[in-house]
Amino acid sequence: MAGLLHLVKRFFGAVRPGAPAPEDEAWAESQLLDGERAVWAMMNNPDRRHAVAVARDVVATFAATAADPGADTAPGTQGGADRAVVAAALLHDSGKVLSGMRTPSRVFATVFWAVADDSLADDWLEAHSGGARLRLAQYRRHPELGAEMLRAAGSDPLTYSWAAEHHRPPEKWSVALDIGMVLKDCDDD
Repeated sequence: MAGLLHLVKRFFGAVRPGAPAPEDEAWAESQLLDGERAVWAMMNNPDRRHAVAVARDVVATFAATAADPGADTAPGTQGGADRAVVAAALLHDSGKVLSGMRTPSRVFATVFWAVADDSLADDWLEAHSGGARLRLAQYRRHPELGAEMLRAAGSDPLTYSWAAEHHRPPEKWSVALDIGMVLKDCDDD
């Protein structure tokens, strides 16, 4: 039920027009490497607004943990979310740009992949089938495709690994569990 509520919330957020607020856009860009900024610029407005909200939550969560004297801080965060973690939050859905889908098509794709055999995505990607099949496959495989884009953009391994792994169960993460759990909880995906 929580997953359905999240999808409904994301849908209504996606149909709202406009880019992130200018201060959010500037903050996000300040957290990214040059190649990452090029990927960020390709993302659509709803995805960028969602990403800023996730990244701000990640930063706030790590700041609250750092302020708690009894809490363990995640390695590499120096008591707060380091740049690669913030970039992971901002760019985790970047692979969705490859499908070129807008909100109505994404709703269809989400429903389609809830009932379709997942192996179709691999078959359609290998066949370079083009058209709707390719777009559906790219949307389904957005984590892996986004990770490839981020690797090519010069991202930190944590950033592109999280893009690849953010829909996997925790036991299949290479990202440190404590960092991954914060990213996952803040994404509420």
